[in-house]
Amino acid sequence: MKLFFIIAQMVLSVALTAALLLQSKGGGGLGGILGQSDTVYRTRRGVEKTLFQITIVLIVLFLAISLVMIKWAVD
Repeated sequence: MKLFFIIAQMVLSVALTAALLLQSKGGGGLGGILGQSDTVYRTRRGVEKTLFQITIVLIVLFLAISLVMIKWAVD
């Protein structure tokens, strides 16, 4: 069972890294190049929103598995 959690944590870490790298930078984009203010509020839509939600799920899963592994290390 411990081996399963170790492998799951490795897979989640790779997936989380990929999800974070695929997200767009906060103030970047074409608007910043053309002189548009980067303080304009914009919402996430479509793929960007889905990727953001997947990132949150991956973080929660990674944290949960890490806590389980810490509990086993203490016992």
